[in-house]
Amino acid sequence: MSATMNAIVISKFGGPEVLEYRTVPKPTVRTGEVLIAVKSFGLNHAETHMRKGEWDEWNPVTGLECVGVVDACPGGEFHIGETVVGVMGGIGRNRPGGYGEFVAIPATNVIAVQTTLPWEQLAAIPEVYITVWSCLFTVLDLQPGETLLIRGATSTLGQAAVKLAVHAGAKVSATTRRKERFDLLRGMGATETLIEQPELDAHCSTEYDKVLNLVGNRALLESINLTKTGGRMLQAGWLGGLEPVEAFNPMLQMKSGVHFSLFHSKELGTPGFPFSKIPLQRIIQQIEKGEYDAQPAYVFGYNEIHRAHELLDSGDAGGKVVVTRY
Repeated sequence: MSATMNAIVISKFGGPEVLEYRTVPKPTVRTGEVLIAVKSFGLNHAETHMRKGEWDEWNPVTGLECVGVVDACPGGEFHIGETVVGVMGGIGRNRPGGYGEFVAIPATNVIAVQTTLPWEQLAAIPEVYITVWSCLFTVLDLQPGETLLIRGATSTLGQAAVKLAVHAGAKVSATTRRKERFDLLRGMGATETLIEQPELDAHCSTEYDKVLNLVGNRALLESINLTKTGGRMLQAGWLGGLEPVEAFNPMLQMKSGVHFSLFHSKELGTPGFPFSKIPLQRIIQQIEKGEYDAQPAYVFGYNEIHRAHELLDSGDAGGKVVVTRY
């Protein structure tokens, strides 16, 4: 068995051109970990920040998620050859990630699935739907009939949030920067579409039971103001950049009585957000039945990583970008 593998490596900080194809050591796997032979992987905006040197943790072999088959599992949690998805657990951050031919992931961050979906479609699901399900139903505790505002709804996370929330019986309002995407959101079941803009609370007289803010810090205070007293606002994305809220004074600026939470997907698989509570198999079955669409927006070959990152940098993907190894 070879002690090396192929991988895509961040050679230095910069644009897509800094990603290089190299031969690197194959990960060793210990008890409590799973070695996955990677078939496909989804791209995430965090990986572009890591590539640029803008993230707190990064690994030369990045990649926060993957789908593939079990190559080794010393603890016996999974069977050799079993189809699995792997998300977070430090991969791409403090340990090599899914851009490698193989990746070692803590067993707590691996889920076995049964599916007829092709690898590239399966790869569009894990990080997005596990994150969104945690946001909507663990943190926001979204209930049928409640009103939900999703800011940044045409992002990858936003589209998945619209689909899951509508499917759960919520009344969804959705924002996007582009009016031409209103039809897309309405086709997913959104009952109200709004242009995403600064000071949205000044242009919108409605208050919502729940608000999911994927725009980030620049929309934090507005999103709190758009939430009903006693409601919940969750920030789980940074589409508007990572800059902090300037001169933030909660006493003077925050609306009283709104429950404000933050969710970071690196918490997935921890005791607070265990995979055992996430119905990923059911979500996959719903997708297989056509109850909602989870097709990737773009699929690139393994040798096209530069084109894939260029698209991600452009902000024009309009959905999940996937790279496949076959």
